[in-house]
Amino acid sequence: MDKNKQIKVRLITAVVFVIALIVVVTAIACGITILVMKNKNEDTNVIIGTEGTEKIDDWQYSNDAKKNMNLENELITSVDNAGTSSDSSLGLSTGGAKDVNNFRENIENGYFPISTDITYNGIFYDYLFETGEKNESDELFSPSYSTAISKDPISDNKEYYVTVGLNSNIKESDFSRKKINLVVVLDISGSMTSKFNSYYYDDEVDPEEKNKTKMQIANESVNILIDQLNSDDRFGMVLFDNVAYLGKPLTLIEETDVEAIKNHILEIEAAGGTNFESGYKKATELFEQYYNDEEYENRIIVITDAMPNYGDTSEQGLASYVQNNANNGIYTTFIGVGIDFNTELVNNLTDVRGANYYSVHNSTEFKDRMGEQFEYMVTPIVFDLEFNLESEDFEIESVYGSDTVNKENGNIMNINTLFPSKTTNTGEVKGGVVLLKLEKLTEDTTGSLKLSVSYNDKTGKNYNSSQTVDFENKEEYYENTGIRKAILLTRYVNVLKNWILYERTEESKFIISPSNGIVDCNYNTDEIYEILGEHERTSVDLTVSEEYKNIFNLFKEYMENENKVIKDGKIIQEINILEKLINYD
Repeated sequence: MDKNKQIKVRLITAVVFVIALIVVVTAIACGITILVMKNKNEDTNVIIGTEGTEKIDDWQYSNDAKKNMNLENELITSVDNAGTSSDSSLGLSTGGAKDVNNFRENIENGYFPISTDITYNGIFYDYLFETGEKNESDELFSPSYSTAISKDPISDNKEYYVTVGLNSNIKESDFSRKKINLVVVLDISGSMTSKFNSYYYDDEVDPEEKNKTKMQIANESVNILIDQLNSDDRFGMVLFDNVAYLGKPLTLIEETDVEAIKNHILEIEAAGGTNFESGYKKATELFEQYYNDEEYENRIIVITDAMPNYGDTSEQGLASYVQNNANNGIYTTFIGVGIDFNTELVNNLTDVRGANYYSVHNSTEFKDRMGEQFEYMVTPIVFDLEFNLESEDFEIESVYGSDTVNKENGNIMNINTLFPSKTTNTGEVKGGVVLLKLEKLTEDTTGSLKLSVSYNDKTGKNYNSSQTVDFENKEEYYENTGIRKAILLTRYVNVLKNWILYERTEESKFIISPSNGIVDCNYNTDEIYEILGEHERTSVDLTVSEEYKNIFNLFKEYMENENKVIKDGKIIQEINILEKLINYD
């Protein structure tokens, strides 16, 4: 063999040796790394994604042990989400109740609802509204005003109304929610073992019943929520019964073995008391390092039947936690499960900036709502909205679909939060109005008023505008179908609220009479507690007195006649409820 060939063979041999050495060293290093990772956290499973990204099963909770009380946070940042493709403008809707499902489900199952099961803003969000012609502007919120003079169908008294149309100038194509830090707080207390169509505090839970329990539906609902998250969102979870447990630290979806987490969630079982305070506090701790992260929205979603019986169970105490979080930019959504869901408690907890609530009764219903509405549900747009009415002819008597009205401070109406809401091709907005009922101060057949509005955007910047509104000189008129529908639905809610309290208290003050007409139902919280017990609902079999069967007959005829003009197919669901109550034995 000549000298050149010998050199060549030696070089090849050396290269092969070096490559073999690198392979051996790499294998040893990988083995050591895996061993270190395993020793570092034996409870955390790591898999490798298709693109080489580590996916972590960081589930911490155990049904058997219920003892992992440690809080761990993982911190990473990411990019914004894409918007939708439509060029139509979004509308707006108020916070608080987003449906009246609990009311309908109780009646369907032959149980009495409580008066807070049906709310004005809850039923408004079930319908689309023509909001009226808005003034051209580039501002975030662009209110429109419509007027009506309407005769009460029971008393024939003339009443004056104004709707505030909740319009925005945000194009759907421009809208995108921010990245989100989402912590789900899941109620795993004993009351979650009951079926959706039964009351836990009746002590009549039938283990042979085929329907799913509230716990099963809640578990499925959490997984549906996870499906709405993007890779650059963070997700964490807390569970609570008598105490709180860390389910999952707040970590990026792109780093999470989502399927493993979802399987763990489906295995969760319910038992024990209901310490909402403990669960909510632990969830809040997960946000400690995110308060000032402006790239992200922060939201806690509580899935519960709202029956706290451990810790601080007072409305004032629980609401203070929700309020304190709102002050720190952590907003709260409540999702109620079961027909015994305590709407009276949650109504008060969601009278807070950035808060809202829904109720669900099966996983399909939850998926339908969350699939379309998730991005709107978690993205408050307008804060601290305030309307001030100035008029020599009118003052505000009642407000429907908002939070508060303060007559002692110049006829001011306050709305804590407006959320984005879907708009149809014809400009109707889902839940897109607030209705003002006015008291006439003069004998004049006409009148005018000036409405001034101020609000803050998410950065704290303040906006102001004002507009004068005139009433026409007519006995009865409606400027559009939006205000007509709002008046109809408001009267419907008032009739049903008064009926509920009359049947459950036998107090004659809740009877609707021809002399007074359909009056507001200003229920007393202490009275509700006396009937139900604080935060614990037991079933009451549905009954309908002859007095209210007659009232329902009159109102059903009125609703059917109104709908001939309004032409909203969904109103048939309210007519059907009246029909059921009229014929109920």
